[in-house]
Amino acid sequence: MVEILDAKTREKLCFLDKVEPQATIAEIKNLFTKTHPQWYPARQSLRLDPKGKSLKDEDVLQKLPVGTTATLYFRDLGAQISWVTVFLTEYAGPLFIYLLFYFRVPFIYGHKYDFTSSRHSVVHLACICHSFHYVKRLLETLFVHRFSHGTMPLRNIFKNCTYYWGFAAWMAYYINHPLYTPPTYGAQQVKLALAIFVICQLGNFSIHMALRDLRPAGSKTRKIPYPTKNPFTWLFLLVSCPNYTYEVGSWIGFAIMTQCLPVALFSLVGFTQMTIWAKGKHRSYLKEFRDYPPLRMPIVPFLL
Repeated sequence: MVEILDAKTREKLCFLDKVEPQATIAEIKNLFTKTHPQWYPARQSLRLDPKGKSLKDEDVLQKLPVGTTATLYFRDLGAQISWVTVFLTEYAGPLFIYLLFYFRVPFIYGHKYDFTSSRHSVVHLACICHSFHYVKRLLETLFVHRFSHGTMPLRNIFKNCTYYWGFAAWMAYYINHPLYTPPTYGAQQVKLALAIFVICQLGNFSIHMALRDLRPAGSKTRKIPYPTKNPFTWLFLLVSCPNYTYEVGSWIGFAIMTQCLPVALFSLVGFTQMTIWAKGKHRSYLKEFRDYPPLRMPIVPFLL
């Protein structure tokens, strides 16, 4: 038997009297939904303590520290949206927005510049690199990534899109501006930056493929990621989240290529956020795996 209480008010929401000891939290959520259809499983957080952590869907009732009648506490996570939808929305926006500035559609730079083209080759190269990055992200979302969580709160999509779309518009405005000036060191600077960008993009894709192969389709199994025969994955020897390392490297390359302050700020903000994510994942690895490689750092080899 399972008793479900509201985590805030302690009000009894449901009493399930036909729950097998072998039932999982996911199955209990489905039973709860039958009595409260407005709270579909993805919106539900069930806990052993009102202020405790959410139980995992795969947790089995009889393995939890509960008595004959289990008391679980419910919190509403709010309206949910699939991660795939979130990523597609986040990444399609910058791709489309950047191209509006690149093609200089009307009402951006003034009538005499409508649908004109920049005379600087680096502007065209930057557009190719930016578009490649987001097309790659869209394709990875559809065909590579395997998400451990199917949904996220709907409110997050507005915050994430503001970040990605806003920075895309800001950097695109300056890079494609009629008064834009090329990098100080000319072709040499652009070539070096392009090499950094391409290497990091290949590295990022290689890491995503390696992480995909760690988790079979439909599984939530977690394993320690190790380097493969692909040299780009050897960064796993030094950091826990080399996908973030390569991602930051790509944007540093793009910033050097364009010599544009908004790109540099985007790189800095992205690095700060990815460092937070990497530290969290690193701590999770250390907690879950006793034999986790001790030399690894979260995102920057030997430093951070």
